[in-house]
Amino acid sequence: MYEQGGCTSLNILCMHPTINTYQIPLPFNNDQLPPPSRTTLYRSQSTTLLRFQFFFFSLTAITMTSNKLSLYLLPLIIASLAATNVVYATIFTLQNHCPYTVWPGTLSGNGAAVLGEGGFAMFPGAEIQLTAPAGWSGRFWARTGCNFDEAGNGKCVTGDCGGALKCTGGGEPPVTLAEFTVGSTLTDKDFYDVSLVDGYNVGMGLRATGGDGDCQYAGCVSDLNTNCPPELRVTDSGSGVVVACKSACEAFNAPEFCCTGDHATPQTCSPTQYSAMFKSACPTAYSYAYDDATSTCTCTGSDYLITFCPTGSS
Repeated sequence: MYEQGGCTSLNILCMHPTINTYQIPLPFNNDQLPPPSRTTLYRSQSTTLLRFQFFFFSLTAITMTSNKLSLYLLPLIIASLAATNVVYATIFTLQNHCPYTVWPGTLSGNGAAVLGEGGFAMFPGAEIQLTAPAGWSGRFWARTGCNFDEAGNGKCVTGDCGGALKCTGGGEPPVTLAEFTVGSTLTDKDFYDVSLVDGYNVGMGLRATGGDGDCQYAGCVSDLNTNCPPELRVTDSGSGVVVACKSACEAFNAPEFCCTGDHATPQTCSPTQYSAMFKSACPTAYSYAYDDATSTCTCTGSDYLITFCPTGSS
């Protein structure tokens, strides 16, 4: 019996151990049969996410070993697989390059499935992959200084989401955000950015991998906490260390900083001395609400690498 990823050749559908998707086990290597004898389910030309390879001979073997399948079903099965030969999804790889543990939070929009159950811990050097369906939109952020009990209840010094390990809402500002709207088809553009509109707590880098188009790097590599103006600082109550830097909107709650009221349009809400400071330190990140021109990135058919505490943009 052939085994692949914990599956056997007698199991038609098996759960992939790492990305929670289905695969059909292969009893032969690709080169043993000519290309017309298999149907490949793939993500894009440049980035293969899921591959279902189906062989006529493997189905014949299954048919011979099971009284529930008959040879006359083979054309129907093959036709069914061929009719749905493309699955589109996006892989987000999160890396923690910080010298301390972070607790990423995730928030999904448009009713999409929650990624990573909403939140989890990442020790220094850790890496995790999350798979999002086509058309997904949402955000990621890092929480710091967290303490949770066995039930997942607790508190974070920055980025807290209602005192829960598994977030059901957004992170409490100030917090650095990675924001995404993923295309619904292989040819649709993804839109993404790193935003300091809600302030800053942890450095973040965002890189598109394997896509087509502009696919710009977005992020904030600089440590804004070390140069945060006194009026914007958030300090740890115990140590007094600066742990986050507020946005001017959060600090002063004024229309000219929040782009509200008489300042609710791009024409009436201009950069301020504070957003200019953020932009100077992190040129590819959103510094205020209407900082679209230099901060919104696009790519097609890409996966994404999100790094907490990146050391550079390369």
